[in-house]
Amino acid sequence: MAIQNLFCMRDGEQKKQKICDGEIEGENVKFVRYTDKNQVFQGVLENDRILQISGDLFSNWTKTNMVHQLSEVKLLAPLIPNQIIGIGANYVASEEELPRESVQHPVFFFKPVSSVIGTGENIVIPEQVENVKFEAELAVVVGKEIKQLLPEEPVEPYVFGYTIANDVTAPDMFHPDGHWTIGKAFDTFTPIGPVVETNLDLDKVRIEAKVNGVRKQSSPTRLMIVTIEEMIRYLSHVMTLQPGDVILTGSPVGAEMVGENIMVECTIEGIGTIRNETKGSY
Repeated sequence: MAIQNLFCMRDGEQKKQKICDGEIEGENVKFVRYTDKNQVFQGVLENDRILQISGDLFSNWTKTNMVHQLSEVKLLAPLIPNQIIGIGANYVASEEELPRESVQHPVFFFKPVSSVIGTGENIVIPEQVENVKFEAELAVVVGKEIKQLLPEEPVEPYVFGYTIANDVTAPDMFHPDGHWTIGKAFDTFTPIGPVVETNLDLDKVRIEAKVNGVRKQSSPTRLMIVTIEEMIRYLSHVMTLQPGDVILTGSPVGAEMVGENIMVECTIEGIGTIRNETKGSY
């Protein structure tokens, strides 16, 4: 299966995405959520400052006259997802291992919104297990309702942006028959952030993870078995995807089990890095 571009191409160019507030087209906009003096705000990150915004992120937002310094606020998960959908076992180690035919029935699963945390927050290892598995992933944020996409319809206009996720997993809690939900559902098991980036060159994306400073994962998206386009098309014929849905696109080879007091860093150039330390249950 040739994987050169993760989205359909039109006239040789990727269709540019429109962002609200002045019809910004083709720009790199980084959306954040953050707290300042115990209040939660959303904003646009520009270098080391945040321009506070108001309104609905997916339909009608505007800039306010408030500016916050990044160093003076605490970043949260950049959005509260509507729902979180993940895909299992979606990377190979080399292009030679990619299947020649499309996967007919990809393995998807849900994660609860209550599992979401932001960068800098702790991943809490449940008392039932000693170790958890980190899984660095590129996450897609849906921007428009998607239902039963036609073959000729492009996918990209429905995508709002991209963020980083760590699909933390407790394999010991998987059901013997193969059900994954409980092992992926614990509180703190879905760190996402640090921003939602609206314009990302998917052909150049590399997903990386470090454990206590040692690189464990590093893979380009061309090693995905099921592409982002294929995921979204498939899901659109199963369920109606809504603005704010987050799709976890799979984790590269190299994910490992870790115990307590371990710093896990997940990085994608163009989006940033999320850093979360593992802690024991309290």
